[in-house]
Amino acid sequence: MKLRFFLAILFVLLLSNPLFALTGREIMEKNDALPEAKTAVSDVLMQIHKGGRVVEKQFESSSKKSQEGEDKMLISFTRPTQIKLLTHAHKGGDDDQWLRLSSGKIKRIASSDKGKPFVNSHLYYEDIGSRDIDDYSYKLLEDAKAVGYDCYAVEAVKESGEKVYSKLVLYVRKSDYFIVRIDFYEGNEFHKYLENHDIRTVDGILTPFVSTMTLADNKGHTELKILKLEYNRDLRDSTFNKEALR
Repeated sequence: MKLRFFLAILFVLLLSNPLFALTGREIMEKNDALPEAKTAVSDVLMQIHKGGRVVEKQFESSSKKSQEGEDKMLISFTRPTQIKLLTHAHKGGDDDQWLRLSSGKIKRIASSDKGKPFVNSHLYYEDIGSRDIDDYSYKLLEDAKAVGYDCYAVEAVKESGEKVYSKLVLYVRKSDYFIVRIDFYEGNEFHKYLENHDIRTVDGILTPFVSTMTLADNKGHTELKILKLEYNRDLRDSTFNKEALR
């Protein structure tokens, strides 16, 4: 009896020992392992809050993942402009992006322009697309609360490719490893943050139906609301060719 009691105490101590705690990298690997759709098509309402005014735009977003690790996304605005943005995200490299202006002219987004606002919102071109887990080094910070949830706070520093942000702090929900908030730093200054709300499970995939990018001084924000969503629709590869911008 005493031996069993001793072993039970030892088991509890081992579980609580910091040596067995998850690392920042391990937490992000669990996030990376969450179910994802092969394709997604959504209608999105964008509301840009600046200087006491609200500007509304609406777009359709189509995205597709490939086995080679290259994600592709096409954003096509339906109002008030006809702007399109095509993004090819490459594993282990910088994204390629092309913008179709309302005039029909197509221009490539240079690396030096990735830190510029997209359609006058609080999102940068850098924010549109996906991130490769292997592009960053991770450090586990103290536990934190974010958007009302108990979270792991993980610092991420990009190690390869061009850098718009000096670092990110990712708030990963403890219950399911879903990211509910991201803090963005430029230099050593806290610049802005993204929060995910109204998180639902659609076809087994955790999905935020409202995402808000807010300046650190709270003097402006952009809200994205999903109006319609469909996962795993059959999308042709040609949908994401440069010719699709015309």
